Amino acid sequence: MTSYPAAPDEALGDLLDRIAGQLGSPAPAHLRAALRAVPRHLFLPSTLWLRDGNGGHEPCDRESAPDQWWRAAYSDAPLVTQFAEGPDGDRVPSSSASMPSVVVRMLKALNVRPGHSVLEIGTGTGFNAALLSFVCGPENVTSLDVDPELTRRAQRALKACGRQPEVICADGAGGWQPNAPYDRIIATCSVRTVPLAWLEQTVTGGLLVIPWDTPWCNFGTLLATKQADGTAEGTLAPYGSFMLLRAQQVDAELRAGVPFAGQEPECSTTAVSPWAVAGNDLDAQMYIGLRVPGVWHVWDTEVDEAHTRLLLADGRTSSWACVDYDGQQTSAFAVAQYGTRKLWDEVVRAYEEYVAAGRPGVHRHRLRITPDGRSTRHEVSVPA
Repeated sequence: MTSYPAAPDEALGDLLDRIAGQLGSPAPAHLRAALRAVPRHLFLPSTLWLRDGNGGHEPCDRESAPDQWWRAAYSDAPLVTQFAEGPDGDRVPSSSASMPSVVVRMLKALNVRPGHSVLEIGTGTGFNAALLSFVCGPENVTSLDVDPELTRRAQRALKACGRQPEVICADGAGGWQPNAPYDRIIATCSVRTVPLAWLEQTVTGGLLVIPWDTPWCNFGTLLATKQADGTAEGTLAPYGSFMLLRAQQVDAELRAGVPFAGQEPECSTTAVSPWAVAGNDLDAQMYIGLRVPGVWHVWDTEVDEAHTRLLLADGRTSSWACVDYDGQQTSAFAVAQYGTRKLWDEVVRAYEEYVAAGRPGVHRHRLRITPDGRSTRHEVSVPA
């Protein structure tokens, strides 16, 4: 049997301190009790994949590196637990254990109480389902995951932990009608449109906590309340970056080869830096993602024509654009655009709106989801 270099209580105490540091205050008492009752390490596989500092991941094995594995298990960091083959044949993360402070933020926002009926979309390791079971009672928790192997692992871990909610292998996009309606729905994957089933299966006044995604920016969490007319309304919270719901994934976000041979783009220059719209300003990226639908971007440093290129594309219209930095001056950048949409022009207009609105933070965005699950009204609140 593996021996660990630190006692669970000591490791958990350190983790609770780090979570309090992230939240600015201690986690609510009922969530602290849940974390004490549900050992995180019981839900982790023997091999974890940790960030290597170079954009990739390196394996951490429990048997060969127990100290490192244990520190990772009780770190406030996301841990990749599974890989899958990507569209280009490369390995991409397909499941992970979420950052504990984000788990606590989402459960705090969900405002769960004993007796609440909860639907979780994305069982993953089963850790979140165990926490929900502690708070609400396992008989009130339904958890879905589309991956059969993940479902089996989670069921085993939950049984070992003494928490056994109903865990079902199913496509979470359809919710789970047999146990509906639900007082709360929480997703551990992001969405670009709220599935109709989630709205239909939530009681009026019920809460939905759903990580949000746009093709431009994968960040933010929607905290919404189901309305009597079947809509859901709420604000975005500035945390959460999750893998996209399997049913909403596409094969590839942006194919190589832009610009395409034989296509003659319109050429111009811009004074707006590509880093202003696709750099480290997540507030700007969120605003652009909500205002410029369907547009992807990716950075490319391996083109002959420029030192660095920002590529934009919308696969639905075959429109694309590229913005080039020559490696010398930052007052003007070369722009090429092709297709029915002038993507860079749209992005610049959205960025100018963002600046004119006072550079609103993520929390100032309010979304209204209609009963068809696809129409989203976006507003930016003005601070008092």
